[in-house]
Amino acid sequence: MTKKFPAINSTLSPDELSKLIQQKYKLSDKAVCSIFRLAMNHLYIVQDGEQKYVFRVYTYNWRTKLDIEEELRLLLHLKENGKSVAYPIADQSDEYLQEIEAAEGKRFGVLFSFANGAKTAGFSAQTSFLIGQTLAKIHQSTENFELKRISYDAQNLLSDPVLKIKKFFKENNSEVKFLEQLSAFLVLKMNKIDQQKMRTGSVHLDVWFDNLHIDNEKEVTFFDFDFCGNGYLSFDISYFLFQLLATNLNEEEYQAKADSFLKGYETVTEINDEEKKFLPFACLTIMTYYISVQCDRFEYWTNIFLNEDHLKRMVGNLRRWIAYNKIEITING
Repeated sequence: MTKKFPAINSTLSPDELSKLIQQKYKLSDKAVCSIFRLAMNHLYIVQDGEQKYVFRVYTYNWRTKLDIEEELRLLLHLKENGKSVAYPIADQSDEYLQEIEAAEGKRFGVLFSFANGAKTAGFSAQTSFLIGQTLAKIHQSTENFELKRISYDAQNLLSDPVLKIKKFFKENNSEVKFLEQLSAFLVLKMNKIDQQKMRTGSVHLDVWFDNLHIDNEKEVTFFDFDFCGNGYLSFDISYFLFQLLATNLNEEEYQAKADSFLKGYETVTEINDEEKKFLPFACLTIMTYYISVQCDRFEYWTNIFLNEDHLKRMVGNLRRWIAYNKIEITING
């Protein structure tokens, strides 16, 4: 008998997932599952008549069972507190997590509610205000809410990621050298933070237009908390501002939307002076981390774009942010 060839990242059959979801959840036998996106995780759209859901299948060895359970605990906490998030749905046995034996080994699946509205990068300053308000309300519930997951710090956002990036790319690459210098500078910045003045708790860490739906410019719903962990709440604020600049080449339009976002946020809760001082730097630490994640997960994600040209574009966005915020990179303290 021929032995099955090992796999590292299989694509689960949407037809078979349809059967599994019909069996496990209180859905009709007409519920249909279709592939939406195969990226860091695999996403499937589940359509049952007028009802729509998202079924996420985590890639192999990406998250532990505890990691996922903690993500779901955060989302249920936010749902119970009336926050606008896509939330996990329990099956008929009151279980949220499905264990699936894939070709490569055990993978986990979760059914989520579908966020009303649609995603768009071209939202108005008025909608940016609403996004700020919604994020601040989420932060009201996540402040001091601790997860049994990663705590984001200088080591795992900067020092370790640079080593992974250097391993993936050639060390004499000018962009890698820039990231190495930037990382050393940011470590110094993080070490000087007055932590007593920084709000901490559970953070999303990936707040941008691709992870929120806007419904008629009246309601914003956040989803994809896959990178949630413990850290400064200002990480989320800064990362949104960075992505806003990256998707708005007109800097006057960016500034109008950024000001509106911050104003919306502060109608709910204040961003204190220490947090404001850190905002220009926080997103740079996150982007360094995300570049390393792309390198680390290259074999699991069909990111054929991950080459030196892509790295130049990523670093180009960092340089644009640095120039816009008039940041002078020095590593002599």
